[in-house]
Amino acid sequence: MLVVSLLLCLVPHLCCRALHLPSRWPRRFLALAARSAGARVTIEGTPRSHDIFFIANHVSWLDILVLGGATGTAFISHDGVAGWPLVGWLARQNNTIFVARTDRHGVREQIATLRAALAGHQPVAIFPEGTTGDGRTLLPFKPALLAGLMPPPRDLDIQPVWIDYGAQTEQIAWHGEEPAGANAKRLLNREGSLRVTLHFLDPFDPEDFPDRKAIADEARNRILARQSAFALPSGPV
Repeated sequence: MLVVSLLLCLVPHLCCRALHLPSRWPRRFLALAARSAGARVTIEGTPRSHDIFFIANHVSWLDILVLGGATGTAFISHDGVAGWPLVGWLARQNNTIFVARTDRHGVREQIATLRAALAGHQPVAIFPEGTTGDGRTLLPFKPALLAGLMPPPRDLDIQPVWIDYGAQTEQIAWHGEEPAGANAKRLLNREGSLRVTLHFLDPFDPEDFPDRKAIADEARNRILARQSAFALPSGPV
């Protein structure tokens, strides 16, 4: 099903690229790929379609499929993904912004790349925990990953998103010690569908906050509040 999804979307996407036309096919592919992996997505709240920067928790690589398929967002990712066979190339088709975590000398260039992407009209999403967690404990958000937001390159808002796998969270969570291939095989081999709820919380204006740390804290606190409302243990604040 994943292969068929790719074939259905790839040819028209490449035609759009060749003709220098906007392409909606990456979003369609991500939505089909999520469904092929068993995800059945429910949306709570109203996702903004432009002039928006999504900040979400991170549980699994499935997060990219469900969030990208639901919103058409581009993602900020560590540059290691760029070298993955096929996956890196597919990520580029959706305008992924690759950031080198260890290149301190290239920080200014990376910020400039992010700001250039934000100046466009495609939504951009980031997982500021910097890694996948267990889905129940929300890790601290890293303010450094929001460096391109201050000052905002144009008039845009930030919309926190809670990605909720419900009772199946522990089965889906990708723990750091599990190899990527083993995790993908485990999730694709599971039987039955997977209910995923994307909670789109109220957007806020980053210019109302003094710095990127305050922005990170505000987004995290809003996601924690939504978790608490659903009685889902979220660990220490």
